[in-house]
Parts: sequence; structure tokens; C-alpha cells
Amino acid sequence: MSSTVPAYAAPAEGAPLVPTTIQRRDVGPRDVRIDVTYAGICHSDIHTVQGDWGPQTYPLTPGHEIFGHVAEVGSEVTTHQVGDRVGVGCMVNSCGECRNCVRGEQQFCLEGAVFTYGDTDRDGTITQGGYATSVVVDAGFVLSVPEGIDAEQAAPLLCAGVTTYNPLKHWGAGPGKQVAVVGLGGLGHMAVKLAHAMGAEVTVLSQSLKKQEDGLALGADHYYATSDPATFETLAGRFDIIINTVSADLDIPAFVGLLDIGGAMSNVGAAPNPMSVSSGQLAGHKSVTGSLIGGIPVTQEMLDFCAAHGIGAEVEVIPADKINEAYERVLASDVRYRFVIDATTLG
Repeated sequence: MSSTVPAYAAPAEGAPLVPTTIQRRDVGPRDVRIDVTYAGICHSDIHTVQGDWGPQTYPLTPGHEIFGHVAEVGSEVTTHQVGDRVGVGCMVNSCGECRNCVRGEQQFCLEGAVFTYGDTDRDGTITQGGYATSVVVDAGFVLSVPEGIDAEQAAPLLCAGVTTYNPLKHWGAGPGKQVAVVGLGGLGHMAVKLAHAMGAEVTVLSQSLKKQEDGLALGADHYYATSDPATFETLAGRFDIIINTVSADLDIPAFVGLLDIGGAMSNVGAAPNPMSVSSGQLAGHKSVTGSLIGGIPVTQEMLDFCAAHGIGAEVEVIPADKINEAYERVLASDVRYRFVIDATTLG
């Protein structure tokens, strides 16, 4: 049994999204049904529906930054109740038993995490995302959103927030640490806010200075243009942590040169080509590493941290009929800093 709900979906690779309906399964014993209020637009949504990351099954409803309220819970659910403020991020299931799941790293499930859209769920169906009026999710993948986070600012935290929080936490961002954030977009603006709240000294490294005023207002202490060669001389050996948020190929050795001894450059963007760096350039115990979203425990920790520090995403709320226009603007870098769909306009 299932229910039909209004949604927006891509009918084919590269095609504009259109209003449609999708099927949601009935609530099982361990499920939660959520009435979606807001759904963030992530650059990953665009890559996926355009087929940039491989063939997809269409029609496809994207969206893995979901905020809403619990509408129904299964008979075995004790963690959530009707009316709760909740969120769903990039995953909706995993095996729950492998060593990675047991230690709270469900995104690295050895049997394969089930992602929120465009993936094969345990029942063989293709998952459909949050550009819809409701979603049914295993309770173990439903996050509690504290009251301290504004509803419209909460959805992007489920992807952009945890994607940047996780490596900042892992590499020890905090007082006395020098953190650089490469790029000031949807991911970068969250990295700046979070690193600042953690107590680090924060520097933005952007191609130009056009967003300098924004960067400083978001919590950055310094702002440099990477198009200026003097930047790499001035900042040589300065940083303990570099969070690279851009989805473009960079001169990785040049950025490694900005790391202090023992420093780490964590890449969370989606560069199209392999990175190249020599062992000699990593001398001094430097690391070039990557990170992928975060497991459920660290995602909940991030939400609690954001509530405690008054952090939300900088958003532009749009009605559903502006989704395709928003996609075009994301590709043109014309958003500060995350589009969020008002899901009440889907019905």
C-alpha cells in the first residue's frame, strides 16, 4: 500500500523539473511520515538530475535537505512523536549492522547506504527526495531540529551544515586554530559560520574580493583573493585546517603550501578531476583528505550545536514554480547562499 503526494520531478536527463505526483509507502512499524515544510536546493540535486554523476531512473524527485513536522509514527517508534520538528538529510537507510553503521558512520555502510533520492531502497523501489509535500523515512534517519533554529534556515543544515561541520570537528577546529575556507557559497558560508562559532580564527580564500563584506559579516576574520599570487606568499604555512568547498579543479600543491606542519586540507566539494600532489609537498605531516556528509550521530550533534549558537543557513525562500529558475541561478552562482523551496506551494 502507498499514498500519492504532490512533488516536482525531472522527467528525463537534463529536462526541466515539472509538477507531478509520486508514491510514498505506508508507514511501517519503524517509519515516520513527515509533512515537508521546506526543502533546500543543493548543487548535488542539479548534478544528479542532469546525469552528471551517472545514469538515473526517471522521473526523479531530488532533495536531501528536508525540514518538516512529524505527521505519523509507526508502532515501534519511540524517538519521535506527532508534531515534532524534524529533518532528513542525505540518507534514509543503511544495514545498521556493519562496523561503520555501528560506530555511527552510516554514510559508509559496507552494504551501501540508501540515499534520499535516486537510490534503490530495501524494498527495491527508487527513492524519491524532498521536493514533495511529504516523505516516509525509517525513524533512525530522522533528525530532531531544536527550536533554536528557524524553520526556513534549518533544511540546508542537513547537507551543507553537516558536510562542513564534520571535517571541522574531525580536524579539531577551535580556539587557537587557524582555519581557511576555500569558496564562499552554499557550503563555504556554513563552514565560516561553524568555524567561527567553534572559536577558530577564520580566513576566506575566494577567487575575488566581491563577497568580502559578506564573509566578514558571517564570521570570517580575514578575506583574501586567490587570483592574487601574493596571497599564497603572504599566507604560506599559516593554516591548521583548510576546508575546500569548491567544485572546481584547484592547484592543490599551492593550497598545501598554506598548511602549517601537521595541517590538513579537507575537500568537500566535487571537483571533476583527480587531484595531484607529491609526497614531497606533503612533508611536514601535511594531509590532503576528503569528507562525505556525516553519520546520524554527528548530524544531530551539528543541529544541537547550531541551535546553541544561533546558526542557520543564509537562505532565499522560493515557491515551487521557481525551482528551474533557481537551478539556473545556482549554476550562475547567483544565490546568497542557499535556495529553499516552500513545500506548502507544491500542493
